Amino acid sequence: MGMLDGKVALVTGAGQGVGRGIALALAGEGARIAVAGRTEGKLLETCAEIEGRGGRAVPIVCDVMIAADIERCVQQTVAALGTVDILINNAQVVPLGRLLDVTEEHYQEGMDSGPLATLRFMKACYPYLRDGGCIVNLGSSSAIRWDPIGYGAYAAAKEAIRALTRAAACEWGPDGIRVNCVLPLAMSPAMDGWIASRPEEAAAFFRTIPLGRVGDCETDIGRAVVFLCGPDARYITGHSLPLDGGQAFMR
Repeated sequence: MGMLDGKVALVTGAGQGVGRGIALALAGEGARIAVAGRTEGKLLETCAEIEGRGGRAVPIVCDVMIAADIERCVQQTVAALGTVDILINNAQVVPLGRLLDVTEEHYQEGMDSGPLATLRFMKACYPYLRDGGCIVNLGSSSAIRWDPIGYGAYAAAKEAIRALTRAAACEWGPDGIRVNCVLPLAMSPAMDGWIASRPEEAAAFFRTIPLGRVGDCETDIGRAVVFLCGPDARYITGHSLPLDGGQAFMR
């Protein structure tokens, strides 16, 4: 028996990285998973992994920057799996660079894929989440790090998501919906690319992690999300939880 048996989870950006890890962890506790993302091939790989472990998953191609795609994604989830009990807002375009270098177009992509998509998904799933549903949004420790140089545009998007998280928790608590945010630090394709392009910066950054390692997408990030979605977290809402080995507040 898994702690999420009978639940349906919609996970965006679940074709790779942190989203995939979260989807695998939720499925491992019995949740049926709507695996959403832009690239069908990656979605199918995640679904195959879940089903190979004995779970149930359906792939849903969705661009979170398109409002109609979000509505369709939620409706396809309900049609295929019956409802939405858990919403994980993970997909995000990452607008990195110093403020003088970040284009308005890239900044807007960060906002459209981050806080705007998060709000749209939360509103679209709201009718199904009432009376016991939960939402986990993804923030970033880059928004609270001691040195935000080169991360300002990305941090702005992630801080907006944290503000929406707190507002939804307060407004929808009476409806039985819990809403929390996690700030993950884990190995992913994006992290691999950053390490390859900025090895010295990456090495210095890793030295600031008190636990001495980068997290695993499934066992470190995914399992924490499972906890937040499970019965043991039934009194936790409106919080932002860093999942970063203690790195966020180190100087």
